[in-house]
Amino acid sequence: MILTTERLALRKFQPEDAEFFLKLVNTKGWLQFIGDRNIKTVKDAEDYLLYKIISNYSQSNFGFYIIRLKNTLNPIGMSGLVKRPFLTYTDLGYALLPEYEGFGYAFEASKAMLQYAKEEFKLHTLNAIVKEDNQKSVQLLEKLTFVRQDKIIIPEGEEVLLYEVSL
Repeated sequence: MILTTERLALRKFQPEDAEFFLKLVNTKGWLQFIGDRNIKTVKDAEDYLLYKIISNYSQSNFGFYIIRLKNTLNPIGMSGLVKRPFLTYTDLGYALLPEYEGFGYAFEASKAMLQYAKEEFKLHTLNAIVKEDNQKSVQLLEKLTFVRQDKIIIPEGEEVLLYEVSL
């Protein structure tokens, strides 16, 4: 366990989380707002976890973490930090299964992640990127005191809003 909140427990992803990850990355919201990662099988999901997410823990000392409900340990989403080469600061990211949206879990996990970034990794500023039409995430970032900086074009060629927060 890397951190817990009142209702949530976050830990590093493991290869055994592939089935859950496959479900998460193929939700309508993920595909619309984050993008298709071409993960269509449990094996694809396991490979993505191993080579893109789990490997990040040793390369960057941080990464994305699976969010589970504390009382049941059911996985509901992910939250974490990633250093993207096209951003000045480490990026905060998150995603939830649709059936867990609207209960404050993304805010709770993200707020804990901001504290974790500050205390554990001594980060002073974070970025976040979001598609302009993803109003739920825009509202969440602003609730977390992120401030809109600019519109940027990411390497995939899409225009996104760039946010920043001081920790």
